[in-house]
Amino acid sequence: MADWTEKYRPTTLSEVRGNDKARKSLKQWAETWDDHRQAAIVHGSPGVGKTSAAHALANDMGWPVMELNASDSRTADDIKRFAGRASQNQTLGGGSGGRQLLIVDEADNFHGNSDYGGSREVTRIVKEANQPIVLIANEFYDMSNSLRNACEEIQFRDVSKRSIVPVLRDLCRKEGIEYEQEALEKIAENTSGDLRSAVNDLQALAEEAERLTVDDVVMGERDKTEGIFDFLDDVIKNKGAEESLYAAYDVDETPDDLLNWVEDNVPKDYRGDELADAYGYLARGDTWLGRVRSTQDYSFWRYVTDNVAAGVAASRRHDHSGWTRYGPPSYWSKLGRSKGTRKKRDAIARKIAEKGGFSIATARRDVMPFLATMTHHCKPRDLTVRMAAVYELDAAEVSFVTGSGEDTNKVQDIVADAEELRETEAVEHSGGAFEGFASDSTRGEEAAANGGEPADDPDDDGQQTLGGEDTADTAESAEDPADEEAETDDGQSGLDDWM
Repeated sequence: MADWTEKYRPTTLSEVRGNDKARKSLKQWAETWDDHRQAAIVHGSPGVGKTSAAHALANDMGWPVMELNASDSRTADDIKRFAGRASQNQTLGGGSGGRQLLIVDEADNFHGNSDYGGSREVTRIVKEANQPIVLIANEFYDMSNSLRNACEEIQFRDVSKRSIVPVLRDLCRKEGIEYEQEALEKIAENTSGDLRSAVNDLQALAEEAERLTVDDVVMGERDKTEGIFDFLDDVIKNKGAEESLYAAYDVDETPDDLLNWVEDNVPKDYRGDELADAYGYLARGDTWLGRVRSTQDYSFWRYVTDNVAAGVAASRRHDHSGWTRYGPPSYWSKLGRSKGTRKKRDAIARKIAEKGGFSIATARRDVMPFLATMTHHCKPRDLTVRMAAVYELDAAEVSFVTGSGEDTNKVQDIVADAEELRETEAVEHSGGAFEGFASDSTRGEEAAANGGEPADDPDDDGQQTLGGEDTADTAESAEDPADEEAETDDGQSGLDDWM
């Protein structure tokens, strides 16, 4: 059976589901390219339609496409040979206005000197290009500042459940599949905004059942974390060297991540000479990782896996029965509290600063802690929805500010309701959800319009209001003991790492 994500790939931007604002921005960027001549960075989570939108745009504009994947072509010579020539070409046949679109996929995989100047070369090309370029990236802030500043940013957000379900329903009709509506809703819920995964899940389930039911979806749900823990059990406790090596091939983790997992968890079972030998193999694996980084030759990864899986398993000399509490590498936790947390914090602060008309530093230092307190664990819900709507926060950003889990139904529903609220207010030209949370500059303009006197506010009783709610009352709600019992603060918001 053909891959449905390719078989039913959108051919025009109007067929791309969700992300209406981003699609309009991408269309406008293309139609006005002769005026600004900037490249565009289209970024967002995997599976939300970034690459499909770029190809659909090219089809709408009548532009031929030349595509480059940053994971395959990482050096400056690669970029010069493929992208450089295409970006300067002005004599292409068949393209509207002599244009062609250069799409650079996985553009956040360029990492400066480790890629022999690939990142610098891409930056140079986008600044000098005579052809439109779209850079596709998952992580916007993994790209260099100079590259980001040289391009127009267009963010694709996670696709809402309401947008995913109609896509799945259309596919079922086209493929002649009987289904329960609840089954489609369950698939959309499980994939957390990843439309591509939802389509893949639907196809996999449709191949196994004549009629798709919600029970089929529940039984077929993928387990994203159990695989790595089964692998740890196999390597550290249960299987021999060869079997452990084969088990490594079935885990959806890169060799460097496998090394981190095993390194942190093997001391929980191994002792003495066992542990010393295991760390010896891990050290050899780390040496091969260094060679991968220095040469960019990823064929050396197999030697990392040999040492991490087969080597550690071969070090076992005693029986290690029973259950062990394995956990994620502490190295990841440290990264999360530093670089990853700062990136997410600064991205949110940037949105707040743009809306409020003040600096990012002010947003980070003064506004974000206030919002975190006011919307702790998404309480009160209405206020959290308004915050997400005004600042256009996605699920990860709402999770960061409030401390609630990103994948919880509560956060996902809040983001969906915020999107609906933005759409409603855009139609009504309401001017924003946080009517009582205006910046000083806005209040100054209102005062000037009223002859130097501030505009009357019938709800103003001397306390600052946010979305029409009293600050004191809202703060009291956020500190309700019942709420604390329902969901304890485990520091998920990341705010305590930088406040």
